[in-house]
This record gives sequence, structure tokens and C-alpha cells, in this order.
Amino acid sequence: MEMFQTVLNELSARPVFWLLSFMMLISGFMVVTLKNIFHSAIYLILCLFSVAGLFILLQAEFLAAAQVLIYVGAVAILMIFAIMLSTNVSGKKTMTTQNGLSVSLISAVFALGTISLVIMTKLNVVIKNPEGVITKGLWIGDKGQLPVDNIFLIGKYIMTEYMLPFEVVSVLLLASMIGAIVLARKERS
Repeated sequence: MEMFQTVLNELSARPVFWLLSFMMLISGFMVVTLKNIFHSAIYLILCLFSVAGLFILLQAEFLAAAQVLIYVGAVAILMIFAIMLSTNVSGKKTMTTQNGLSVSLISAVFALGTISLVIMTKLNVVIKNPEGVITKGLWIGDKGQLPVDNIFLIGKYIMTEYMLPFEVVSVLLLASMIGAIVLARKERS
């Protein structure tokens, strides 16, 4: 019975993976192509929920919960409130331009190339816990055991091997907060 349950989990995980991936790609495409920024924010929420579903498939429930709480629950909802509070409430349409299309296309090609390079170089890397047990999700189809505490591993790797990228991201967030404050002060005066 246990073998049947394992096969059933592996067979059901693959279509769910493809469905979540398809939803994530389509909603991400809609985020960057729609002209209505409110609809883009709604598709961003769908994209972030799809990423949380992929985290669940990888058996990283903590990351899925953090994804939903931080990105969907805070960032995306804050974006929707900012859009609703800053749009023209008189009903007049605002003018949009397409001048940045070439810059957007170049940026998209550069981002896709960078992501492809990272995926191709890191494809065979697996994370090992302190006991040396390989951690993999169900959709890969391997029978690796899960560590007792994934949160411990996340903290360990953030504070050891990935400390520099973690600090770079924190400086980036600090710079974006300072930029938002400067822009808000310019609009008031």
C-alpha cells in the first residue's frame, strides 16, 4: 500500500507541477504586458500564489507560507492599495506611451539569458543537510529523505554560504526604501 501511495504521489505531482508552472508563466507574462496596472497587480498575485504552490511541491512549506504572507499578503496588497489611492478618481483616462518598448525588450532578453545561464550552471546542484541526506521534492521522482527541519537549513545557509547575497538583497531593499521616500517628498513639494 505504501508503494502504491508513493507512485500515486509522484504521478499526481507532475501534472500539478506543469499546471502551476503554466499558471506562473502566463500570469507573469500578463503582468508585464497589460496596460491596466490594477489588472497587472491581480495577475502578480496569481503568479506569486503559483510560486508558493511550487514551493509546496518541493516540500518547502515554510517558504510557501513566507511567500504567501510576505509577497501576496503584504507587497501585492500594498501595491493594490497604492494603485487605488493614487489613480485619477475623476474617471478621465490617462495617456500612456510606448516609448520604452525597445528598452523593455532588451531588458527581457537580458533577464531571460541570465536566468537561463544560472539554471544551466546550477542544474545539477542539490542541497544536502548536515546528515548528508539529499533533499528533493516529489516531482523529481527521487526517493530522498527529507531532513527533520528545513527551517534550520534555510537559516544555516543564509548565515554561512549565502551571506553575501543576503546582505546585497538587504542593501537593495534599503536603497529602494530611500528612493521611495525621496520620490514621495518631491511630489509633496
